Amino acid sequence: MDRLKSQTLSGSRRLGGPGRIGSTVPTRSRADALAGRRIREVPSMTTKSGDGLSRRLNGRHIRFIALGSAIGTGLFYGSSDTIAKAGPSVLIAYLIGGAAIFFVLRALGEMAVNDPAPGSFGEYARKHLGPLAGFLTGWTYAFEMVIVCVADVTALAVYMGFWFPDVPRWIWVVLTILVIAAANLVSVRVYGELEFWFTLVKVVAIVAMILGGAAILIFGLGAHSGSVTNLWSHGGWFPNGIGGFIASFALVMFAFGGTEILGLTAAESEDPRTAMPKAVNTVPVRVLLFYVATLAIIMMLNPWNTISTSGSPFVQIFAGLGLHSAATVLNIVVVTAALSAINSDIFGAGRMIYGLAQRGQAPAVMARVTRNGIPWMTVLVVAAALSLAVVLNYLLPDSAFLLIASVGTFATVWVWFMILLTHYRARRRLSPSDSAAREFPVPFWPVGQVLTMVFMVFIFVVMAFAEDTRLALVVGVVWLAVLCGLFWFHRRATASSETDAMTDAPRS
Repeated sequence: MDRLKSQTLSGSRRLGGPGRIGSTVPTRSRADALAGRRIREVPSMTTKSGDGLSRRLNGRHIRFIALGSAIGTGLFYGSSDTIAKAGPSVLIAYLIGGAAIFFVLRALGEMAVNDPAPGSFGEYARKHLGPLAGFLTGWTYAFEMVIVCVADVTALAVYMGFWFPDVPRWIWVVLTILVIAAANLVSVRVYGELEFWFTLVKVVAIVAMILGGAAILIFGLGAHSGSVTNLWSHGGWFPNGIGGFIASFALVMFAFGGTEILGLTAAESEDPRTAMPKAVNTVPVRVLLFYVATLAIIMMLNPWNTISTSGSPFVQIFAGLGLHSAATVLNIVVVTAALSAINSDIFGAGRMIYGLAQRGQAPAVMARVTRNGIPWMTVLVVAAALSLAVVLNYLLPDSAFLLIASVGTFATVWVWFMILLTHYRARRRLSPSDSAAREFPVPFWPVGQVLTMVFMVFIFVVMAFAEDTRLALVVGVVWLAVLCGLFWFHRRATASSETDAMTDAPRS
């Protein structure tokens, strides 16, 4: 806050009146004009995008970032917990959740195509809902990315235990954070290339797993062949009742967390108007292929109630079928998936904090970029924040993932709700002709948007009634309350400092 205060004193005043955290357009305050001082510009070493970031992500990068964002820890590791809660009905839950995410991404895509701004949906929330909404959305997303990243490194440590059971998990956490943070400091193109290859490995593996699983079912390969009847012969489609089905939604939605990173890539895309629509429109296919088809194969091979929650169901299934070499290969894949997710988490949190700094809602030092257009300070801060993962994996090695995933779900769903609300408000402000002229409009407007917002509220209700997620909801509410307090404290401090500056300014 002291850094923010000093930035204000230097004259980097936002539009909207004294003390208001608002537009990114810098103007000379009255006190600065009287004193003859120059406004301090946000440090930048590259101007390729006009905001310090480098536009070096091409269409291939954007498409694979979109593809990889939905294929991560939630599928490879968290899916075992969702299966345990809902049984085969989890397939229906993923279909419903996937439909909701499609509307979220279409709303975000429409705004990003028309305004590929740094900070993306945090900036959109500020413009259309006000400074407080932008502040809450931006910092909650950064919080979400850190929490999700903690879950991802936790899962990776579990995967490494497949080969090195005697090595403490926290050691893998430390090594992973150091390597991925270093990669993110090189260039945004390095990030894009890493995501491309990480995602390619995941996609090839999932397709091979689906084809291999189908071959096992059809030709009876392995120790036992499994059966399609496993989907309903062990308690039916809803073995734990409607309650179990509903309870699964918290972790189902966690699985889709991170898909909103697409909005942040727009500001560093070579051609966001072409790349964004292509990336967003692949969501339904991803959901059907990578979640529904894959989990259906898993539960056909072995009954849902025999799938352990102690590791990835992908590895467990093939190891149980006697295909130990396949289990090793799949463990390589899930490690790759975790690395991909961690790579995106650090990128997403860093870019959001950079956008916050640009509009005066984070310390000015967070807006500094390297020669290659990388906001290096934000990357370092996020990497440091991940030390929480080291502590949790040291103190709670067996229950860390579920706790972290629950907190991450609250932050994720909050951000999605704000994206939907922002888009709804933005569209309502448009004239009919302007609305019809949007380049990438959402389908089923406005019914689809309203129903999806109601669904997000439903997820919060589910978290409140489920015993293992209630604490996460409390943590989320406390987090938002703390942010509100910080916002108003900063606003008052800014107003006071500007008043002092105007009072002390020499009179002409």
